[in-house]
Amino acid sequence: MNASGKQHRSELAEVARLFLKLGLIGFGGPAAHIAMMEREVVQKRKWFTQAYFLDLVGATNLIPGPNSTEMAMHCGMERAGWKGLLVAGCCFIFPAVILTGIIAWAYHQYGQLPEVAPFIYGIKPAIIAVIVSLMISLGKKAFSSVQLIITGIIVAALALWGINEIILLFAAGAAGIIVHLAKKRSHSATAFFPLVLLQIGANLPVGFDWKLFWIFLKTGAILYGSGYVLFALLDADLVSTHLLTRQQLTDAIAVGQFTPGPVFSSATFIGWQLSGLSGAIAATIGIFLPSFLFVGLLNPLIPYLRKSPAMAAFLNTVNAASVALILAICLEMGKLSISDWRTLLIAILGFAVLLSWPAINTAFIVLGGALAGYLLALI
Repeated sequence: MNASGKQHRSELAEVARLFLKLGLIGFGGPAAHIAMMEREVVQKRKWFTQAYFLDLVGATNLIPGPNSTEMAMHCGMERAGWKGLLVAGCCFIFPAVILTGIIAWAYHQYGQLPEVAPFIYGIKPAIIAVIVSLMISLGKKAFSSVQLIITGIIVAALALWGINEIILLFAAGAAGIIVHLAKKRSHSATAFFPLVLLQIGANLPVGFDWKLFWIFLKTGAILYGSGYVLFALLDADLVSTHLLTRQQLTDAIAVGQFTPGPVFSSATFIGWQLSGLSGAIAATIGIFLPSFLFVGLLNPLIPYLRKSPAMAAFLNTVNAASVALILAICLEMGKLSISDWRTLLIAILGFAVLLSWPAINTAFIVLGGALAGYLLALI
């Protein structure tokens, strides 16, 4: 094997190790996952610049699907091409799917979820510290002008008021273009398309549940937003058609939220309840497959968009809006996560550690928060 081939294999192995680790410690939802990725791929490994990372965050927010999973795919593709996209996406998803599958089996056997509150108590405020650190880091780049600062303040306020985040992102981007054109009044892209994904159907097991696959494929292809939006879509498709009870759906979303990795792993839980292992496989592939396709199509376009002054203004404004949305998410999470002096202390200590040792692995913050929460709860 030549030197370039060895280097590519080394890069793929690096991508696999990193995103398996992040899939294992990725508690706290998309904002926390993206914070962890930024520290790993920008600050520690320097795979690309923080400005480009911001472009990826902004672009990812504009397409359907789980944002943090799609960010993992973007990072993998930037590091190791389309194989890196596949490896990063699969490795980030894998721990959540396996853990959710185990919980789904136990739930199917015993009819109840395990008690996880003691383990989550200290993790949540630690995650807040990680997200705040991300906002400070990205905010320095995103809010590079008075216009973008004002945009961010408006977007954060409207998000907290309850305005849909997708409406805010596109409106902010449009406003950015309008301002740019007002100031400046006086490329084609070759898109990558991961064709290998289209071969999945030919290799699926004979007992594959196509009905579940199509239900979750549709969900993955159109879903913007949080686990609550996922709840609403699946409620219409599964609960109203009496395939699933509302309690089972509620428990599925809860499992997706308290396990590491993407909340979309709830699909694995639901698939298992409906059709055992084959249903879990069908639902999991269905809900995540659109993200691989969307990222594969979008990623090669971003540099071309950046070269266009008007689209660069769009990206800059969307990036500022994306950081503002992370701030809004952080404030909402803080209301739920920091409920007493113990959780406040964990959040402050976590943030202080991140400021003092910027290169520290975020796994230590998560594990330290869990341990501190357990010990402080004994007081």
